[in-house]
Amino acid sequence: MLDEGRLPTLASLFEGGVSGDLDSQIPPWTPSAWPSLYTGVNPGKHGVYDFLRFDGYDWGLVDRTDVREHAIWELLDQRGLTSVVVNVPVTGPPRPFDGALVPGYVSPEEPTCHPEGLLDDLRDALGEYAIYAPAHAKGDEKIEWYERLTEMRGAAFRHLARKYDPHFGFLQFQQTDTVFHEQPENDEAVRRVFEAVDDEIARTLDECDPDTVIVASDHGIGPYAGPEFRVNTFLDEESFVQTTTGEGGMPTWGELARDGNDSPSLTRRIVQGASALGFTSQRIGRILGALRLDGFVLDHVSKETVHAATERVDFPVSTAYMRSRTELGVRINKAGREPNGVVSPSEYPSVRDDLIAALEAVRTPDGEPVFSAVVPREEVYHGPYLEEAPDIVVLPAEFDVYLSASLRDEQFGPPSEPWNHKPTGIVSMTGTGVDPDAPLGRPHLFDVAPTVLSAMGVPPSDRMDGETLEPVSSVPPIEYAPFSARDIDRADTEEVRARLSGLGYLEGDR
Repeated sequence: MLDEGRLPTLASLFEGGVSGDLDSQIPPWTPSAWPSLYTGVNPGKHGVYDFLRFDGYDWGLVDRTDVREHAIWELLDQRGLTSVVVNVPVTGPPRPFDGALVPGYVSPEEPTCHPEGLLDDLRDALGEYAIYAPAHAKGDEKIEWYERLTEMRGAAFRHLARKYDPHFGFLQFQQTDTVFHEQPENDEAVRRVFEAVDDEIARTLDECDPDTVIVASDHGIGPYAGPEFRVNTFLDEESFVQTTTGEGGMPTWGELARDGNDSPSLTRRIVQGASALGFTSQRIGRILGALRLDGFVLDHVSKETVHAATERVDFPVSTAYMRSRTELGVRINKAGREPNGVVSPSEYPSVRDDLIAALEAVRTPDGEPVFSAVVPREEVYHGPYLEEAPDIVVLPAEFDVYLSASLRDEQFGPPSEPWNHKPTGIVSMTGTGVDPDAPLGRPHLFDVAPTVLSAMGVPPSDRMDGETLEPVSSVPPIEYAPFSARDIDRADTEEVRARLSGLGYLEGDR
């Protein structure tokens, strides 16, 4: 699109300064990567590894209360500088600072903004403001919603910039990610999204006239040509995972879409009874498929009913398991840490070594390694929240093998999604203080925050894992006050769970 002249504003930014690849972090997924970008620290220091937070075998969706490090705008606040932040993921509910913040992805449709009443102000000024497209939107209407949401972001940012006259602005567009999850082969949809983003950037630059502009993505995205590898199915066959069906076991993490009726229906009770005899929904599905009745059943039986007969990981009695595919890791059920841990601390090192060896040895049906790396978590993360990371980090080969935490009859199958995240994004810098002739090197996601601060003449935090990129003059880091969490209520996340499940981030039982 750049070569075709479709994105003139982005082209001018990339060509007028310095640009190149931006290495993402592990895992390269929104809920962990954006906090790493806006704090400059690895997940071991900010504490978010996935869409889900875990408390023993219980779980919930992450939000800003789980990110335990200062954001860029909070450090600027300590230096007397004002910020406007619009649509950045995992920023709600916001902590107080001098400026305005409208949360983005993983917040509910009616997010808590800063300051209080800001959302009503936006809607009064703009006519509408939404975080997500309505669930019923399909086809061309969905593409129109991509464009509308993109336009809302730019309009909201410009409105708040006029009102607050900030020193720093952070504007994020999520639809460039969403379109590839939902319509990756629809060239028109992709084109319209990126052209809408380019238009909004143009309007914003024209009105706000910033001194320095940094464009960054938290990850890349692309097609997955390899197979899907079901990690928990493999662990089951290797006797690390124990399974259960029906009532009594821990629910699948992806059991998010319920039919709204908590009382078990007759159909559900029948299916549960069948599961007690070994007829899981996977096996029933094969029978129905052979009889060509699977489409009828899927149209007339609720997801909750299907889940009642779905084989699932019995977490409290398993040795190890994958909690969530986007966490990119395996968790060991360690005694003294997990509520019903079965692996003693003395056994833990040998169990982990055995798991690493088993996972390293896995080959695809074509004989290729499933993983490019299987390593202990301390080789990837460091910091006070290391214990919250999966014990073993697994990297799919070239990010071309789609990992799944769901249990199936077979270890391998076709990818559940044809496109998904890749570990290389992009960055560009242009404007005051940016030397376009300086080497960019190999920038990392962690480098964005210290580079932003140095570009503004503000010292980065000495806790940051990244460094100021060479095209910007580095300001020596200093020690900031330790992060102190504030008592902010968590957001209502039921609707967000359904949206994440719909995008394939949180797995249900397909």
